[in-house]
Amino acid sequence: MKTARKFLRNGLGVIGAVIILVLILVAIFAPQIAPFDPNAQDYNKVMMQPDGEHLFGTDDLGRDIFSRVVYGARISIQAALISVGIAMLIGVPIGLLSGYYRGFWDEWVVMRSVDAMQAFPFLILALAISAVLGSGFGNAMLAIGIGFAPAFIRITRGQVLSLRNMEYIQAARSVGVKDARIIFRHILPNALNPIVIQATLAMASGIIAEASLSYLGLGVQPPTPSWGSMLNQAQTLMSVAPYATFYPGIAIFLVVLGFNLLGDGLQQVLDPRSRK
Repeated sequence: MKTARKFLRNGLGVIGAVIILVLILVAIFAPQIAPFDPNAQDYNKVMMQPDGEHLFGTDDLGRDIFSRVVYGARISIQAALISVGIAMLIGVPIGLLSGYYRGFWDEWVVMRSVDAMQAFPFLILALAISAVLGSGFGNAMLAIGIGFAPAFIRITRGQVLSLRNMEYIQAARSVGVKDARIIFRHILPNALNPIVIQATLAMASGIIAEASLSYLGLGVQPPTPSWGSMLNQAQTLMSVAPYATFYPGIAIFLVVLGFNLLGDGLQQVLDPRSRK
């Protein structure tokens, strides 16, 4: 309760949480919110300007842009959750074991591999992995998740290194508690705060990465509505129908802003140095 009250006093964090809550509600109730089938083509209404019937106008195939933006929220939520989930499934266990046992495996295998992966810009790494795996939403999520994993390995390992020699851990060892129980029952719960903060901030990057891969044709494939693929399809219409790129672009901006504000708010609340 104290943590919740402290978070509610963080205005920007609350704004971020509200944006994300709205995104989730839009994704869940997309069939009720969208006035049209997002993939329905009407060649009598091609590239109509925004009006009372089509709030965001229509694209070059006569599809309602508002409906496609609404359904695109589902892809963004899935991208954020799946990519970060994959990264955590890979990064957190490796970081825990590497930091706890140290030695050759930690210094010369795990950390050198992490250094090598982080030497590449994240999007370039995701593009390379996605190109190898092939196009499609599932492969894009796996590529993004692998690209995110090194950050989770570093953060988790750093937390383990700061906790492994604490008195309560040494006491647990002295009474014969097994390593697995120490790692997952004593160390992991106390290392969760920075992992949660990193996960929230990574979700914003995951949405941008999914939109980028979809824009380049390596992510969600047409006709499934994705904000990135919508930008790709509308780029040739900039001079005659700028609204076709504006709305999916502003949707990406608002959602990424929401996750960043939420992550900053959680950092201020969960960071022990900011507690009073």
